[in-house]
Amino acid sequence: MRSEYQILAAVALDLALGDPRWLPHPVRGIGWLAGRMEALMYPAHSVCRCFRRHTECAGYIAAMAVYLLVGFAAWAAIRLATQAHPLAGDLIGILIIYTAIAPRDLMRHSMAVHHAILAGDLPEARRRVAMIVGRDTQSLDEPEIVRAAVESVAESTVDGVTAPLLFAVVAGPIGAIVYRAINTLDSMFGHKDARYLHFGYTAAKIDDLANYLPARLTAVLICAAAALLRHQPRLACKTLLRDGRKHDSPNAGLSEAAMAGALGVQLGGTNYYDGQPLEKPTIGQAREPLSARHIPAANRLMLVTAGLVLLAALPLRALIVHLWPWWRTLA
Repeated sequence: MRSEYQILAAVALDLALGDPRWLPHPVRGIGWLAGRMEALMYPAHSVCRCFRRHTECAGYIAAMAVYLLVGFAAWAAIRLATQAHPLAGDLIGILIIYTAIAPRDLMRHSMAVHHAILAGDLPEARRRVAMIVGRDTQSLDEPEIVRAAVESVAESTVDGVTAPLLFAVVAGPIGAIVYRAINTLDSMFGHKDARYLHFGYTAAKIDDLANYLPARLTAVLICAAAALLRHQPRLACKTLLRDGRKHDSPNAGLSEAAMAGALGVQLGGTNYYDGQPLEKPTIGQAREPLSARHIPAANRLMLVTAGLVLLAALPLRALIVHLWPWWRTLA
């Protein structure tokens, strides 16, 4: 089965099932492996004295080891299954891509926030939104809860949907799961604190590099999705150009800016982490106040954007494979 069909089957499977809690998820395995590599390589625990002096080197080796092991494990699983039966290899490839994307779970978690707000249960809405954001949520009012949910959908549109799909298009199931490893290591090691500032440098930079093109393509396609959904595509483009680079991350602010403009709302502002305020630049213009309806609107933008990625990327990949059949061996 060609990768195009594997990708479509994986997307259909995710939209139908999401990520069942009873199903062992590779991300947990990647997290376990990353934790073991950190324990082995972090200078404070390493048996090699050079790593005590060079935490960045230790972090580089730990990250590369995780990426290579995850990629090899995916390749080996597909290879062994294919030797048993070609359909088994296809099934493993579909399952790998399926576990690398998360549109259904993104909708499920954000819509749980939406339903709690509609029910007038702000404590439950705060609890639900705390599951998808890292900021303090105990004292958030309704507009701030909505802002947190919309920002999470906007950022995760890249991390959890379009970027792994694009990596699957370029390099098949192995590309998708290696991207998930890159994203997981960034969430674990890519912190600017005393422990990870140097150890997590490689993980953070590789994540920035991996998301560079997907973030920009996604932001443009959010503007196109805004036109299809009759939101505000001109404002989405204007906000993307004006505010897309305000975010600390070279990538995260792009999708947030496009979505803020499409919805006509303002994102960013003051967040609290462990009781300490952190001022973030505002993104977009508050043409209308944030309300619960903006959460399903953000999800619709995410879904249409994902559809546009597939419509653009899969035919292009099919054409490239037709012109250069050797590409199929890479993906």
